[in-house]
Amino acid sequence: MCGVIGYTGGGRRDASSILVRGLARLEYRGYDSAGVAVHTGDGIVTRKLAGRVPDLQALLARSPVSGASGIAHTRWATHGAPTTRNAHPHVDCDERIAVVHNGIIENADTLRRALEGCGHKFRTETDTETLAHLIEDSPGETLEARVIAALELVVGTYGLAVMSADEPGKIVVARQGSPVLLGIGDDEFFVASDASAIIEYTRSVVHLNDGDIAVLTPQGYHILDRESHVQLRAVDDVTWDLEAIALGPYAHFMQKEIFEQADTVRGTLRGRLMFDEGVARLNGLNITPDDCAAINRITIVACGTSWHAGLVGRQIIESLAQIPVTVEYASEYRYRRPLPASNTLTIAISQSGETADTLEAMRAARAAGSRVLGIVNVVGSTIARESDGGIYLHAGPEIGVASTKAFTSQIVALALLGVYLGQQRGLPLEARRDLLCRLAQLPTLVSRVFALEPHVRRLAEEFVDARNALYLGRGVNFPVALEGALKLKEISYIHAEGYPAAEMKHGPIALIDAEMPVVFLAPHDEVYTKVLSNMQEVRARGGRIIAVTTEGNGDLGGLADHQLRVPATAPLLSPVLTVIPLQLLAYHIAVLRGCDVDRPRNLAKSVTVE
Repeated sequence: MCGVIGYTGGGRRDASSILVRGLARLEYRGYDSAGVAVHTGDGIVTRKLAGRVPDLQALLARSPVSGASGIAHTRWATHGAPTTRNAHPHVDCDERIAVVHNGIIENADTLRRALEGCGHKFRTETDTETLAHLIEDSPGETLEARVIAALELVVGTYGLAVMSADEPGKIVVARQGSPVLLGIGDDEFFVASDASAIIEYTRSVVHLNDGDIAVLTPQGYHILDRESHVQLRAVDDVTWDLEAIALGPYAHFMQKEIFEQADTVRGTLRGRLMFDEGVARLNGLNITPDDCAAINRITIVACGTSWHAGLVGRQIIESLAQIPVTVEYASEYRYRRPLPASNTLTIAISQSGETADTLEAMRAARAAGSRVLGIVNVVGSTIARESDGGIYLHAGPEIGVASTKAFTSQIVALALLGVYLGQQRGLPLEARRDLLCRLAQLPTLVSRVFALEPHVRRLAEEFVDARNALYLGRGVNFPVALEGALKLKEISYIHAEGYPAAEMKHGPIALIDAEMPVVFLAPHDEVYTKVLSNMQEVRARGGRIIAVTTEGNGDLGGLADHQLRVPATAPLLSPVLTVIPLQLLAYHIAVLRGCDVDRPRNLAKSVTVE
């Protein structure tokens, strides 16, 4: 859930500057402290603090350290408070070994007691420090041998990088359940938890698998397994460039990513719409017509915003393919007693493709006999590599912690999957063609929604001091209500809840008064008149209603205090449009409240721990 970067070269560049620039590109992941460890030639020197990367830059300006190799980290606290003492890198007793680590060492307490019993002195409350002492205590002629020996005693997850004062220029990297990759340059090599940290220097990356141990020196790299056998891993090319992670003219990455959605929806659709045949071309699915015919159930596993997209996908797939769909919280599914899952298709949805709970849920489904597909944004991610097939979103890097463009691209990808499955299971040609045409129109319709921003900004000024908010929708737009409420909670810290509109009277209606903003999703669909009745119930109790409805839907002025009209589209696709005003509303309220929009408190972009 935090950031790792490492660098080793032949003295061409100063490691400190590369490490700090890399940490700056990892800030979006969420963190509370930062630090570097640099091999100066005489030994390892660390600089770290509780605070932001600019604070670390200032510290290094006051107390510089330079060298040809080093490792660095931004920490999101799990074990121990976010203090300078607990910040990474961590060192052993003699400060000869330095470690940075993402993940959780589950048996850290047991290891700590054993190491303390052998005379080791601990300086921090973290689980990571046990790794430094464990490596110090482990046998081996080389650093990699000692790391392999130490990890034999470790239970948990890790993406870690280790240096030793005794082996200048060498970095040993290990992965188990927490993403880490290598960057391959010209006579220089990198390690990072995310390609964004190193894209400035190389586009060639190697994704490590669980159990891999990598050894980097200025002369080259090699990858080992736990028995020290050399492993071959493909070198992949990063297809996006620095402009994709540059802020440009926008105030925040979240704002930028909201306004990129016409392009990102277009990117998800590109090359996949075959109008004449009424086919969605999804070559990466690896599902034959016979496979489709055999599916009798689909299970979607996801977390957070991706779970909301899965709820939309359930309605789309059931409508188009007539296959029963269940949507599960991945964190709960992974611990349920698995039932036989033959003839079940499991779909794992994750922007990063590294979400720990979703990845483990996918593995549990496979173990129960299910075929698994991944819907992910990050090429080469673990879910993408471990699934039987899948769909890439092609939405580009998403930097803001609160997901926006990934959500709409996930819905589009699920709609493409629904058309594909529907084709194999008897969905008429004209129905498929009609939906493909509606999908093709979405980028233009998304662009039109942005004209609402001035109105939304005024609404934000009116509701900026609200303490609670209620979001209500029905059918395919109930998940949009959940997503709108989540966005407001995530970035403005206003308590908000999403409910099916008809469920309001079974409890939440007790909260409604003249101070309570109530957001209704009311596009013109088969439940539109039912939603109007629910609006009447709120109106009767003095609630302040914001209605997100469709153009040409008639005036709701008698019911709603404010109306936000989005273009009309196929009802199943309406969430792609109705969610955007809610993203904008959350964004503008958070800005007015002075919140850190891109890095909300306590949150991390990629949740790679339980």
